[in-house]
Amino acid sequence: MDNLSDALKKLKITAVDSTADSLEGCLDCLLQALAQNNTETSEKIQKSGILQVFASLLTPQSSCTAKIANVIAEVAKNEFMRNPCVDAGLIPPLVQLLNCKDQDVLLQTGRALGNICYDSHTLQSQLINMGVIPTLVKLLGIHCQNSALTEMCLVAFGNLAELESSKEQFAYTNIAEELVKLFKKQIEHDKKEMIFEVLAPLAENDIIKLQLVEAGLVECLLEIVQKTVDSDKEDDIAELKTASDLMVLLLLGDESMQKLFEGGKGSVFQRVLLWILSNSHQLQLAGALAIANFARNDGNCIHMVDNGIVQKLMDLLDRHVEDGNVTVQHAALSALRNLAIPVVNKAKMLSAGVAEAVLKFLRSEMPPVQFKLLGTLRMLIDAQAEAAEQLGKNVKLVERLVEWCEAKDHAGVMGESNRLLSALIRHSKSKDVIRTIVQSGGIKHLVTMATSEHVIMQNEALVALALIAALELATAEKDLESAQLVQILHRLLSDERSAPEIKYNSMVLICALMGSELLHKEVQSLAFLDVVSKLRSHENKTVAQQASLTEQRLAVES
Repeated sequence: MDNLSDALKKLKITAVDSTADSLEGCLDCLLQALAQNNTETSEKIQKSGILQVFASLLTPQSSCTAKIANVIAEVAKNEFMRNPCVDAGLIPPLVQLLNCKDQDVLLQTGRALGNICYDSHTLQSQLINMGVIPTLVKLLGIHCQNSALTEMCLVAFGNLAELESSKEQFAYTNIAEELVKLFKKQIEHDKKEMIFEVLAPLAENDIIKLQLVEAGLVECLLEIVQKTVDSDKEDDIAELKTASDLMVLLLLGDESMQKLFEGGKGSVFQRVLLWILSNSHQLQLAGALAIANFARNDGNCIHMVDNGIVQKLMDLLDRHVEDGNVTVQHAALSALRNLAIPVVNKAKMLSAGVAEAVLKFLRSEMPPVQFKLLGTLRMLIDAQAEAAEQLGKNVKLVERLVEWCEAKDHAGVMGESNRLLSALIRHSKSKDVIRTIVQSGGIKHLVTMATSEHVIMQNEALVALALIAALELATAEKDLESAQLVQILHRLLSDERSAPEIKYNSMVLICALMGSELLHKEVQSLAFLDVVSKLRSHENKTVAQQASLTEQRLAVES
């Protein structure tokens, strides 16, 4: 270690006026010491103050620059050395060196910057602001034959791409083209994996998604799927998953998705459809998720339903009823839910038996599956009176909904259950449905739903409750009383923050409740007249008109 101390002293002196040979000898000594004991050597380098000297020696003209950058890269492997490297002002000269032509200098510079900024979003952001992204993308294009430099660029991209601010800069380079070009050349699994690790975060950006599609990434992914689908090798299984997941991610962008759909005639769309027929759970999952992504606009949904996609998805669900794969169930239900959004698809899907296929999963104990099941049924019965009545009279379904309305650990499932309960009444307007819901104990949940923080849910609850009061008040009055509906309506009308439609529907409901002696007494015991008369001057005309009607009704009935 005496050699090390001598080398450090010499370095300080020779840095000012010395030949390159003596400088090189000192640097070789440092690299040797670092190879033997990195931590201890790094501590000595820090104490010596030589890092500040390095900042002035990092020039493209010097023949020792690569070795200095190598020393910095080695010491920066230690977390305790990263701040001293920053404080010594090493980042700006290192960034400048990324513009030089010497491949060894470029490699060691990239390593040094990577190690100094490792795991620090602050420093990585600083690099982005200094413009390293376009420089590195250019380097990848120029030095694509140099595997060490290529790897250095990929590692840097992988780290920088995690930052949101980087994606805007990447989008203005030809990164998509370079990565796809590089990907096509790779044979080894590890190299492909490295490129995948860069592609995944970049593909979260919609502009880059489209660039990747245009650069031909999709064809590469389809080829990988084809090659690996029947393999049981660990690497192939991993590649199949990564490629199909990335494919689904590309479809999350509206433009990239529409480009690949090509009016339903796109070869990519046609090939992805075949995935759901595969025996591979991974491909079934990716295929169903891809269909759910293609089904993000009405035109695509209508085309897919008209071309028989529903039967394929129901067949897929059938394969997963007993001890099925939860992720596949969830994805297939997501696709069906999206397909059921356009009005013209609902009746077609109902007559194809989608409701019955979905109800097979009523026993599921998995919240994500429950959530999508509920959403699919709610979409299907929208303005479909017959289907809403049929489902609303299904005691098993209604009892399960009432049970899920209490799933406090799963807000999504709880919210969707309430909304479906309300939808069954609103779309069927059926006394039988109301009776089934009353008998199953669902009334209290609809009353609670009227106090939701979401206006749309409050409204749906109030409309359903008004229908109950209009069609089957005698059956429901005790449940409405014990759920304290009248008190809640008083609160909603008194609260200035209540939306106009909430106030309007609350007053409609109050009028309907007057037909019950039990609830009429409750209305009279609270000062409803005062609250309602104030609303006659409400800025919303519909609310003001309803307030006048309600006031007259209350006055007559008092």
